[in-house]
Amino acid sequence: MAENVFKTVTIREGDDIKAQQWYKNEVNRFSRNGGSTQLPTSIKTVNRVQPGQMYLFIYDPKYKDKLPYYDAAPLVLPFRMLPDGFLGINIHYLPHIARFNLLGELSKLVINTSITDDTRIRLSWQILNSSSRFLGATSCVKHYLSAHVRSSFLRIGFNDWKTAAMLPVEKFKKGRKQTAWKDNSKKYGL
Repeated sequence: MAENVFKTVTIREGDDIKAQQWYKNEVNRFSRNGGSTQLPTSIKTVNRVQPGQMYLFIYDPKYKDKLPYYDAAPLVLPFRMLPDGFLGINIHYLPHIARFNLLGELSKLVINTSITDDTRIRLSWQILNSSSRFLGATSCVKHYLSAHVRSSFLRIGFNDWKTAAMLPVEKFKKGRKQTAWKDNSKKYGL
């Protein structure tokens, strides 16, 4: 089992607040350098995504001129591979409490019986679209084109999903994150 990133940081820095700030700084450094920055060994970078896991990466949308806003540092749960990329839920489009609730519901879809950092969830459009417990998630589904990914993928271990979801590492362009949150809240009564 991979080391728990946040536990390692907490031990290294001395408390949770410093640990979260250190992690946020590391992710921001990773983002500023287009994913080329060397991260601590407890954080795994990969070149491809696997459905049912969580990833953070740098993205430059093909049609950004037409979008009212977009997240240039998406935190995504991919669920379908496509010839030109993948579909996934970018949880940055949800307010923090909705993220936490969504991840709680999604954690019930684990594939493995023993929970490790490599644990994946069983996720599909049919599951998302057919259940009220995933309210709001469908508006966060985005199509990510491989040709527009600008970094390696930072794979977040299952045990760190909720912590990663709460960190303010989203990078909304052409608009504020509060606008995206408000749009999703109105649309789904969150």
